[in-house]
This record gives sequence, structure tokens and C-alpha cells, in this order.
Amino acid sequence: MSGDENPMTAGALFPRDFQRRYPLAARGEGCWLFTDEGKKVLDAAGSAAVVSIGHGIARIGQAMAEQAGKLAFVHSSEFHTRVAEELAERLLALAPPNFQRGGRVLLTSGGSEATETALKLCRQYFVERGEERRVKIVSRRQSYHGATLGALSVSGNVARREPFLPLLSEWGHIAPCYCYRCPFGLRYPQCNLGCADELESFLENDDAETVTGFIFEPISGATLGAVVPPEGYAARIAEICRRHGLLLVADETMTGVGRTGKPFAVDHWGVEPDMIVVGKGVASGYAPLGAVLVSSRVAETIAHGSGRFVHGFTYSGHPVAAAAGLAVLDYIHENQLFARVPDAGLELGHALEALRDEFPIIGDVRGLGLLWGIEFVRDRESRSPSDPRLKVADLVFQAAYEAGVLTYPIHGCADGKAGDHLLLAPPFIISSAEIEVLVAGLRTAVEHAARILSSSGGVQ
Repeated sequence: MSGDENPMTAGALFPRDFQRRYPLAARGEGCWLFTDEGKKVLDAAGSAAVVSIGHGIARIGQAMAEQAGKLAFVHSSEFHTRVAEELAERLLALAPPNFQRGGRVLLTSGGSEATETALKLCRQYFVERGEERRVKIVSRRQSYHGATLGALSVSGNVARREPFLPLLSEWGHIAPCYCYRCPFGLRYPQCNLGCADELESFLENDDAETVTGFIFEPISGATLGAVVPPEGYAARIAEICRRHGLLLVADETMTGVGRTGKPFAVDHWGVEPDMIVVGKGVASGYAPLGAVLVSSRVAETIAHGSGRFVHGFTYSGHPVAAAAGLAVLDYIHENQLFARVPDAGLELGHALEALRDEFPIIGDVRGLGLLWGIEFVRDRESRSPSDPRLKVADLVFQAAYEAGVLTYPIHGCADGKAGDHLLLAPPFIISSAEIEVLVAGLRTAVEHAARILSSSGGVQ
């Protein structure tokens, strides 16, 4: 190792960013993370909206160890296990009514795998029905559905798609539901939900009979930063899909399993999708786990057709991962953590709105439950974003980390390249005192970034 080499990033592990200095995480406890150098950091991001029940809960690891001691692995083409069956039943019990009495769950190792599975299910559903012209999956610009090629094809995240465009399928994207930066320059409710009606226009102009489904994040995740749709949007999207015979896929990788205060975000609007994609919080990070919840009509179409889904991953239904998911659901139920989310979310939201009033570089604060976004601007009046080269979100992230608060910085929310925001998604157990720590750390960080931007001419 040369003298100028960074010992924290040296070694065999391939980093996400060779330009960054990565501290070594040593342990977690509740809402807190500790590095091997002893730094204590509040996990205000839930480590990318993953950790729901908190870090370091011994009983989850004990449940996994017990399962591993009995049976660590069998292949899903040969066996099912009681633990995977029980997890599937528990997830379906949380789902909307159309998943009851015949719904099924396909377990994966994460959200990207779950999205891939849902895309293939959409296609095979129509093949079973003899509608083989149906191939496309429509989605939204400024969305994110995963890193694998199929999931990235339906994603609208410009930066993540750009290097791989020659490898991606292009089936069509419609406008995002993003009231702060309405793509039509309108205001709700006078807009009459024009962003939802763009799906209708797309289907009328692009041969609806070639489309299998529409995938959307009920509340946007990383790319836009916790944008909550206006009342009526989700219902309008669902109605358009029904009228054209499309399957509706709700990507709840971030929002599912209680993050918004309900089992699934679609529950806030009474929408019943045909599939629900989950990941992240389904095992609270204790194991790599995702799932696709499949409604009764989709499952029964395949069961009564060919009877075989032409798809599968080696680790689907992994017993140890399933044990983690089951133990997490048990912990949530016993400690009534879903019920904690709305009040904690309101408390956090009010504190963030007060922070916005303090600093002109904060243009918007939005969210629901314990999923919140803070968008930074160059000028609040015009809502113009800062120069992307300034990397405002990174400035705030680094200063917040130094102040002991971990956030999730993201770029490109305004147009795919410009626009900076932070995503906040703390564990459901966050206390009022910890919310005060979170906001105090953010205040210090935003103040620091505002000073740097002011001296560089990056704000107006």
C-alpha cells in the first residue's frame, strides 16, 4: 500500500465509489450505528430505508441461527419449508382483500429480484390467456425499481440508466406524479390529475393491447425523495389499468411493511394492485429478503393454465432469510410498531418543516409516516436547482455525518441530472429525543452547506 492510499478503502472489496472514504461499521444498537473507531451515528436513513425495527435485536439473529442449525437451505424446485410457508401466509394477511383466498407469495433475495419476478409474471399471465401480443411494462419517468436489467428498464432514474442504455428494453415511461415540479406546470386540484391521465394517453397512442401492466411506486422512493401523490391519483391509475385490462404492480420496496404507517402504502387510498413488490423492511436488513405478493386472479390464471411459472432464483424461499422475515414480523406485532409510525412521522415532519422555514436552500419537505424527503434549491421562489457540480446533497450528507446523523443523499430529482435531496427513513422505534438529535444534526449540516454555497455563489 502506497503512502497516499486510503487505508479505509484499501483491500479486496469493490467499493461503490472509489473516490469516497468509507468508515467501517462495527455494530448497531436501536437507531444507532457505531464505527470501529468508536464514532456514534444516528441512522436517520434506516440505512437506505431498510432498517425498520432497529439494529442489534438479538432475538432476530437467534431465530436465524436456530433455523440454520435445523435446515439452512433447500432448493425451491424440490422442497418448500414450513418457515417460508408461514412467512407467505403472514404477508398475505397484511395485503389488500384481492390477495386473500388464493393469493400467493414468491420469496426472493431483495427488491430488484422481486421486480424482475413481477415483470415476468405480468408477461406469463397474458401468455396463459392467449394474449401473446402483450409484452410491454409501462412505468414513470423519475422512478426507480431496481438494479437488474429488467428492473432498470422500467426505472426512470436517468443517472442509473445512462451507462447501460444499450442493454435496456424501452417500453415507455409517463410523467411522474411530482406536484412540487409538476411536469405540466399545473397545480392540484386544477390539474385534474393530468399526470395520471397521461397513462390513458399513452395507451391510446401506443396500442394498449401490447401492454401487460403498469408499475409504480405509490410514494416515490430514492429518485424523487418521498413524493406523496395527491388524493385521487392512485385510484385514477388503478381505474385506467382496469379499463384497459392491464395488471397494476405496486413497487413497495421502500414503503411496504409499515414504513408509511399502514402495512402497504396503497392502503392509504384503498387501491388493490395485482401484485405488490416488497424488500428492504420485510426483514429489516437482518437478511437479504424480498417478495412478490401475487393476487388471487394472477396466481389462479397460471395455476389453471400451464401450472408452472417459468422463473426461479437459487435462493428463493431461503429458510434462514424466511426465519428473519418471520421474526421481524413477530417483533413488529408484539411491539405494535406499525402504530408508532404515524405519530413519529408527524413529529418528524413538523420538525423538518420548521427547518425548511429557517433555511432558504430547503425548497420542499414532503413525506408520509417515516419516509421523508428534503429537496434543496438554489432559489426558493423559482425552485431552480443548484448546479449539479456543487453536489449539495453530498455537502449536507457529509456535514450531517460529522454531526452524528446518517442520511441518504441523492441527485437528479429536478430533471434527472440537476436537483438535490436527502431521504430520511429512520427505524420505527425512533424516540422524540432521537428526532431532536436528528433535526439538530441536520440544522448544523444545512447551515454549513448554506455558508459554502453562499460563498461560492451557489444560492440566490
